Amino acid sequence: MNSLNRSTRLAASGQDSFSGGSAAVPGLPDRIQGGLIGLLVGDAVGVPYEFQHAKELPPLAEIEMVPPVGFHRSHASVPPGTWSDDGAQALCLLESLLTCGHLDLADFAGRLVAWRDQGHLAVDGRVFDVGIQTQTALGRLRQKIDPRQAGPSGEQDNGNGSLMRVLPLALWHQGPDAELAELACLQSQVTHGHARSQACCAVYCLWARNLLQGAVDPWAAAVATARTIWPAGHPLRVELDEEIRPEQPPVGTGSGYVLDSLHSARWAVATGTSFEDVVRRSVALGRDTDTTACVAGGIAGLQYGVQGIPNRWRTGLRGQALLDPLLSGVLQNRKTPAL
Repeated sequence: MNSLNRSTRLAASGQDSFSGGSAAVPGLPDRIQGGLIGLLVGDAVGVPYEFQHAKELPPLAEIEMVPPVGFHRSHASVPPGTWSDDGAQALCLLESLLTCGHLDLADFAGRLVAWRDQGHLAVDGRVFDVGIQTQTALGRLRQKIDPRQAGPSGEQDNGNGSLMRVLPLALWHQGPDAELAELACLQSQVTHGHARSQACCAVYCLWARNLLQGAVDPWAAAVATARTIWPAGHPLRVELDEEIRPEQPPVGTGSGYVLDSLHSARWAVATGTSFEDVVRRSVALGRDTDTTACVAGGIAGLQYGVQGIPNRWRTGLRGQALLDPLLSGVLQNRKTPAL
């Protein structure tokens, strides 16, 4: 075949934009592919705008994977369509789950170190961005510290590095909700040990699961489930009720703080009218644009399905040879046929 890779061909019949009112409700394979490709596409769209203030960005309609002519993009030497540490770490998690058949923290930690040191699952084998907290945790992992203890766990250690990568767990996992929440917390501990980061990862996975299951209000359903898992007074329940405050309307600023990242993604999903609109709104917040768009893009991909992702973004995504076997693997794990 031509340069259209397998993951793109799976969705090649989709239109360049998606209209929820005119298309069928996405099925499970469509949603799974949409979630994984959506997080990578969101990440890649956000990369050229990272660290820049909202007022410095192009108008909403001009935010693209390839920025407008004249825009001074971040990571200027990185070709457009390249995912960053967000996407690479998400693929490391998925690869570990598929290889081991369960969440093996030592195996996952080893893959994260291989990403940082050898460019494993990074496009072109090149690592061009890594969070300070993750860097600290990887140093501890190299010293053979228990992965459960490697992630800094202070009040100020609540970056979004474990949230940005956790979605593949929800795509792969088929067990009880309580187990999914527990595993989401465990994978966070490798780099982000505070209960707030863990709670955000768990609620995000439950949100994704309810989208996969077609819940009418996936966020509310996720919160209700979390409250049945964590009784009053449980540290994660305290984080949910007193910090996440899930009943409040989402407001975000696109920062790298895990709570703001979660709420920024919620806001973009709630106000966006299509996958494209969700990702653009995420990026338009400025600051940690790749991660906000990654977190929101994964959810939007589940909501609109892979065929809701603009074709120009699917074909513009680089690193497809890395993605294809993992996408096939998660579909096979769920025993869902490719579209």
